[in-house]
Amino acid sequence: MARILIVDDEEKIREMIRKYAEYEGFEVFEAKDGLEAVTLCQENKYDLVIMDVMMPNLDGFSAVKEIKKTSPNLPFIMLSALGEEYDRVHGFDIGVDDYVVKPFFSKELMMRIHAILKRTQNETDHEVFQLENMTIDYSARTVTIDGERVQLSPKEYELLVYLVKNIGIAVTREQILENVWGYDFYGDDRTLDTHMKLLRKNLGDYSKYIVTLRGVGYRFEKEN
Repeated sequence: MARILIVDDEEKIREMIRKYAEYEGFEVFEAKDGLEAVTLCQENKYDLVIMDVMMPNLDGFSAVKEIKKTSPNLPFIMLSALGEEYDRVHGFDIGVDDYVVKPFFSKELMMRIHAILKRTQNETDHEVFQLENMTIDYSARTVTIDGERVQLSPKEYELLVYLVKNIGIAVTREQILENVWGYDFYGDDRTLDTHMKLLRKNLGDYSKYIVTLRGVGYRFEKEN
């Protein structure tokens, strides 16, 4: 039974998510602000955290950064009434797995939770991909360039791995959203664009291997 921590200063939001999460078979815990969430994560182990952005005492972004210091692989879904690109980029940049804008459908949130947990709890690859001085260690979920670790958010890493594992194959935007996000994606199509922009920035010179196929999607080419 997966353990989920819900962090939101609105009690009604916590109750609504708890109701659906427990129905899905999850063990649910609650925190009313970022400070309480940090303390709980230091004292307990969770499989996933649903974190609101705007909260008293300590906001969600600050709480995520603090929790990541001791639990770097703990997945997060951010909840926010803020739908601006800057807020999305900032969330993904600090390692958030997914971003849900309020108001949201509970069923969609549950699908996102299942997709993230399926991925994080069933990673069995022990391969290493090497391209010049870039190395992807699938078991450690790390990417290094010239011996230095590249700081990628979970979704940036998964996006890169999906492209690499389909090397030389044209993959559509729809295929990427379905396989990387793990469900039949519907909503803001800019989500993929935002992650691709961040991924290319973090890969530096190696971003040239990700080729944009206008009107189709992308292809990872080993020689470019």
